[in-house]
Amino acid sequence: MFIQKRFPLILGIFLSSSTMLQNTSAQNINTQLSVSAIQKITFKNSDIRMVGNLFFPPNFDKKRKYPAIVVSHPWGGVKEQTSGLYAKKLAENGFITLAFDASHYGESGGEPRYLENPFERVEDIRSAVDYLSTLPEVNSSQIGALGICAGGGYTLSAAQTDNRIKAIAGVSTFDVGAFSREGLGTILTVSDEQRKKIMDEVGIQRTKEARGEPARIDKLIASSSLDQSTPNFFRESFDYYGTPRGQHPNSTGNFRYISISNQMAFYPFDHIDTLSPRPLLLIAGANAETLYYSKRAYEKAAEPKELMVIPKAYHFDLYDKPEYVNPSVHKLTEFFQKYLIAESKR
Repeated sequence: MFIQKRFPLILGIFLSSSTMLQNTSAQNINTQLSVSAIQKITFKNSDIRMVGNLFFPPNFDKKRKYPAIVVSHPWGGVKEQTSGLYAKKLAENGFITLAFDASHYGESGGEPRYLENPFERVEDIRSAVDYLSTLPEVNSSQIGALGICAGGGYTLSAAQTDNRIKAIAGVSTFDVGAFSREGLGTILTVSDEQRKKIMDEVGIQRTKEARGEPARIDKLIASSSLDQSTPNFFRESFDYYGTPRGQHPNSTGNFRYISISNQMAFYPFDHIDTLSPRPLLLIAGANAETLYYSKRAYEKAAEPKELMVIPKAYHFDLYDKPEYVNPSVHKLTEFFQKYLIAESKR
């Protein structure tokens, strides 16, 4: 979120450069779970070098072929945070999983940095499927995809035009297109007049950068902007991204302002019915301010589909809190086992 009078654009993460900590739980996530192996890998999205972590299940057997899952992180996040946590937990349950840094973020390449282009994020996912499909230990007919927060919206979009993705899931799904155009439920509304003004500002900035003037890089939120009157969604997002709970030095909170024009053109749910007959699972917290995104996607989707609402949970609770992550992973495991393994054998 930009806490600015002219446009309070709420983003998926909120960091302050003054509170960056080095020894974070997100950094140490790789040592917390029992998987057979974690391998850093690279793959290409066109000319962009992508970097990811590939997780293998316990007692991994090179002679076998395993089902695989691509796991996509939230807007502004990196693979060492919640996407890595879900990837590890699913690997523990028998899948090969891949969590990667999106293009323009983390260890992945892509210029300019901190560009949040939904269409490139979608292509990142397709490219990750490309990579998994080439691995001898992966059954290329048993590939699924999971996205968290904005990664959920990107995953739903990618699967609409990639039939290699056999099962699709989103956790705390976030629609960055609707968010940029409309705001966030009752917390924030964007009027037509405000939207037009934003687009004027983006156009002016693009022209400046085309002339060689400095790029506009904003911080998503500063800790000084938070107080007791700040809506829960923003305070909880900072509690995850801006504290040792989930903070990682590669997740900087930087946002390239001209990204907004690409976001406003993104409609991930418009053709979600075309996923069918492939299955869709959506998981969201009962108290999440973003629950309506999952409900909107569910209503537009065709069968087979399922919406699991976790009691008492808020949006960011599903990122790392065991009491909410564990039932989510249990449901995801059942879902992917059914539709990647059982259904493919029929």
